[in-house]
Amino acid sequence: MQAVSWSQVEGWQDDSLIGARLALAQSCVKLSRQPSWLPACRASERLDDLDPAAVRQFFEQYFTPFRIANSDGSQTGLITGYYEPLLHGSRVRGGVYQTPLYKWPAGRKAGSLPSRAELNRSGILRGNELVYVDDPIEAFFLQVQGSGQVLLDDGTVMRVGYAGSNDQPYKSIGRWLIDRGEITAAQATMQGIRAWARANPSRVDALLDVNPRFVFFREMPNHGVGGIEGPIGALGVPLTAERSIAVDPASIPLGSPVFLSTTRPPFGAQANAPINRLMFAQDTGSAIKGGVRADFFWGLGDDAGDLAGRMRQSGRMWVFLPNQ
Repeated sequence: MQAVSWSQVEGWQDDSLIGARLALAQSCVKLSRQPSWLPACRASERLDDLDPAAVRQFFEQYFTPFRIANSDGSQTGLITGYYEPLLHGSRVRGGVYQTPLYKWPAGRKAGSLPSRAELNRSGILRGNELVYVDDPIEAFFLQVQGSGQVLLDDGTVMRVGYAGSNDQPYKSIGRWLIDRGEITAAQATMQGIRAWARANPSRVDALLDVNPRFVFFREMPNHGVGGIEGPIGALGVPLTAERSIAVDPASIPLGSPVFLSTTRPPFGAQANAPINRLMFAQDTGSAIKGGVRADFFWGLGDDAGDLAGRMRQSGRMWVFLPNQ
């Protein structure tokens, strides 16, 4: 990392910074225990989120920007997206609710569980059903994202979070479909895979078995659909839509403000429009490795999923570290 001036942070003046103080407050829940963070966290409590000039001045006073580079010295990298799925389900199996999400099987140690196909056919998981949802492909995407919400048939909401995996390697079902000529590379998005599954319901189980990795869930505290608080990230605080990112903690300290310069995915009225936005490194991901590499949290539901599933953009990043 190299310290730079604020004028060298490309797009810094473009962000309205609305919502940034609230995301910072989540980071401060954890980081204010560190002496270097305490002054900034205390000062942030006095900020007016609707006064962008004051918020900008605050960051410029309490932080120093550092340009992030990759190990080879390059300063651009891959920016992908993720979201919190919203599924429909029931605590009781019946009707359209036939696909279970599972909790960790009691008495099983990490590393002792077989592949997805074996788990689904062996009976190991019987009795560990957490909730039943109405779509196997959506349940699979929930496993990829790691957390989400389930709108239950009684009108209540269950929030589910990651509770472990079978430690099997991840294999791309999109690549499997491409290799067999089922879809094109351009169609290998979440939306394209979903469309294939809708057209080939009898082949969905075989498709999902291609990926041996299997994720388990646990029920989390919930604040209702679209509630103020997002899912809990690796930092241990709720994520904020369009203000939180997942990073490689070996390159960027968790909790840090990170200015991101990238573009929106090629979708919708704002396709490929610039994103110059202050984000917060509040999560991690197994595929997020390296310096200039981030996963952009778009929020809850299908609209967020449409953006997340299509996002594979180039970007640049600056981390803001507290002044000593």
